[in-house]
Amino acid sequence: MSSKSSSAASNMTLPLFPHEPVVTPQLRAVSRKDHLTFKANREHGRHGWLRLTPAYSVHIVEDLLVRYGRDDIVLDPFCGSGTTALVCAQAGMACDTIDINPFLVWLTNAKCAAYTGDDISTADLVLCSALSGVAESFAVDAPATWIPPIKDVEKWWEHNTLCLLAEIFTRLRHVDVSAPARDLLTVIFCRVAIELASVSFGHQSMSFKKPGPTPVLLETPRYEHVRAAFDRAKDGVFRSARVALHEGTAQAMLGDSRRVESVVRDRRYSVVITSPPYPNRMSYIRELRPYMYWLGYLTNGRQAGELDWQAIGGTWGCATSNLMAWTPPESRPIPYGTFDEVVERITGRSKVLGIYVRKYFCDMVEHIHSVRAVLSAGATVHYVIGNSKFYDVMLHTEQIYAAILRDAGFQDVTVEMVRKRTSKKELFEYIVSARA
Repeated sequence: MSSKSSSAASNMTLPLFPHEPVVTPQLRAVSRKDHLTFKANREHGRHGWLRLTPAYSVHIVEDLLVRYGRDDIVLDPFCGSGTTALVCAQAGMACDTIDINPFLVWLTNAKCAAYTGDDISTADLVLCSALSGVAESFAVDAPATWIPPIKDVEKWWEHNTLCLLAEIFTRLRHVDVSAPARDLLTVIFCRVAIELASVSFGHQSMSFKKPGPTPVLLETPRYEHVRAAFDRAKDGVFRSARVALHEGTAQAMLGDSRRVESVVRDRRYSVVITSPPYPNRMSYIRELRPYMYWLGYLTNGRQAGELDWQAIGGTWGCATSNLMAWTPPESRPIPYGTFDEVVERITGRSKVLGIYVRKYFCDMVEHIHSVRAVLSAGATVHYVIGNSKFYDVMLHTEQIYAAILRDAGFQDVTVEMVRKRTSKKELFEYIVSARA
């Protein structure tokens, strides 16, 4: 293994004082470093197939991987949009990744798949045929045969655009093609659907655009506008699909990151590179809903809430109400001296937030002990994580992670600053590393 350090991260390693605040004048001077966020992935080949805020930068993963070799086996127990797995596949390194969301498992496996020239040609022919067929048959204001069952769906898409997308999707769905060709078509459709949606990505997560005057363009069937969007999307997807990967080096599996050993069975890993959800009550299921409804992973809002409840840090729909009935387990308390005091201060401002923070870290304790059981001797782990602030209460997530790792038997625990985040001035991103 190489001992080369990450060029993306700050050289500062923070001392771990559980009773002292993390933020110092030195830390406040650290820049935002947008190239270390999801923004770096948008024009980065397959990493940019779908724009998802949960993605973290390919550069962080690349800089961590230079420390390791082809014989190392990487685990990412929080798959997200598949950044770690795809970087490993591009480097020819073996990687397993886990997510509780089936859409993200599909997306990652699609990103990491090998595509032949025939797969790409078939997908291109099928897409052109579907677009041509819709051009001949589509009528303005005609009802679609099927639309995704999203509540208030026309908040997402103008009526004629929605009907056009639905007709195209129906034609693509019913064509008999190979699984790789279908994956390419699905990625292209998802890209176009979100490009044409009435949403904005100017914030931490996806939000609806403010309504404005209806342009003349919306009074037409919009076929040419939609066709141009598909042409742009297919060009980008096909171009990156032609770039060969090391087939079979990365795979995504459906499972619960609190019970990693039940997913990977008897496999052992020498490296963990991952970025768990941050404890900030930002629901990732909210941003994934349009894709998941179109593809059939969701059929109603209750399912979205239940899936978020199963995820660590989830807060969508019924996940919030379920918190009020949750009680912490008696085993494995949070091994951080001032944790209860911090939670009590948060609870004083919001009871549900206090419960949320406690449950998040109880889940992470369970996860870290589970990961410990599937590591080879001397394995290293790297958690990319951010701190949080609830009202006037700072939550030093990176220090709590470090304490949990030490309590689980890890050694050489370090906290390394990566960047200043784009929200509150006290918020930073860190890499918490340790050795098994």
